[in-house]
Amino acid sequence: MKHYGLVCVSLILAFCICLPLSAQPNTKSVETILIDNFDVPENVDWSWGIQASKSVYVNEEKNEIYPKMGYVPGMPNSLQLYRVEGDPDPQVLGVQIKFQRKGNNWFEIFPQKKDENGEMQPYEVPFKGNVNQIDFWVWGANYLYYLDVLVRDANGRVHVLPAVNLTFNGWRNVIVNVPGWIPQVSRFRSGPKQMMFVGFRIRTDPKEYVDDFMIYFDQVRYASNTLSNIFDGFNLKDVDFNTVSGGAN
Repeated sequence: MKHYGLVCVSLILAFCICLPLSAQPNTKSVETILIDNFDVPENVDWSWGIQASKSVYVNEEKNEIYPKMGYVPGMPNSLQLYRVEGDPDPQVLGVQIKFQRKGNNWFEIFPQKKDENGEMQPYEVPFKGNVNQIDFWVWGANYLYYLDVLVRDANGRVHVLPAVNLTFNGWRNVIVNVPGWIPQVSRFRSGPKQMMFVGFRIRTDPKEYVDDFMIYFDQVRYASNTLSNIFDGFNLKDVDFNTVSGGAN
């Protein structure tokens, strides 16, 4: 009798453990999602913009108007191994900038998009899922400048995530961990749907030279738990009741 009771208890426990696991999505599914690799700018429905602090150097007579930004042929040597036949010619996003004087100078690189009037406005790229890391390649010119990543949380607050000190030459892969305390999804239906990528900010050290600086970016991507915010009935949270038929008024 005792043996029969133990068998029944074991079967019940096995059923209780297995049933929820088979009914729930895998909340540990991590994907790497590309924001931009700059090879084919037309692959994204936005472009990159740039703005700088007031002391940026401008001399219209000599056609020296900074900052300058554009797509430059090239890629980090470490990424050459992943190229396959038929891939488009590799490009990176480059910036050249010059300031009038030393001090607390800065410039920002950010996505932008045309509004309904056809004018360019800053555009924030929505992240998918719960982001763990932001990953990109950056080319440093060995200046004492500081690179930050800007994100906007699901409550509307912009966070500055320190990425790297740019005192190195050439390409470096940079991985920025996203703190778990940053809200990435709003608990309100009327709130933002997810965290957003705002852009990059580069700050000069007050004592560093500012006469001629260049920086390049490639392969901007992030690692995300894409199923973390999916739950049973997820599709019902955005129902438009103006389109629902029947029911009492």
